[in-house]
Amino acid sequence: MDEIEVFEKLNEITEVPQFSLIFSEDSVHSNKVENHKTWLQTIRHERPNTTKHQNVAIYIRYFNQTKYENYLEYHKKQFTVTIGQCLNWNLFDFYIDEGATAPNMETAPEWSRLLNDCYEGKVDLIITQKISNVSKKIHEITLCARLLASLKKPVGIYFISEDIYTLASYYKKDNKDEYFLPTPDWKLLPDDND
Repeated sequence: MDEIEVFEKLNEITEVPQFSLIFSEDSVHSNKVENHKTWLQTIRHERPNTTKHQNVAIYIRYFNQTKYENYLEYHKKQFTVTIGQCLNWNLFDFYIDEGATAPNMETAPEWSRLLNDCYEGKVDLIITQKISNVSKKIHEITLCARLLASLKKPVGIYFISEDIYTLASYYKKDNKDEYFLPTPDWKLLPDDND
């Protein structure tokens, strides 16, 4: 596809595509996903604001199959130095799960601890290297991003490799999408003790 065809395709996009488009594999949705990818290439990506005071958590998925000695310590030092250059950011903690492949979120103890710290208002921003460090399942990432964005004090996730910031202005509509959230008539299950 040449530049003129890309430009013409971009002019056909009338609204910002939604995350929910990626869940179906039929041709209509496949076209929407392609349009979304094209649209992403045309925008200026937003990143976390370094002038805003934030407690930053670093999530690392670590497996010891690297050619570098002390890789984990080197990686942590890189994050520490980088965060230290952002004068308004406080490095809150490192959360490190081990394993070569991304787990289900519920089997990652450090990810669970990180989410608890977010819900307790201790963390404002999560930074991790890539999406697959957290989960292989896009719907888990999407749900997690929406739940964190819906907190009284919203928490964003920044994925370095993909250059995705979940609290970017162009994802506001997605973050308010109630597709995964309970309906208004949803009720808590009774405790086992009752």
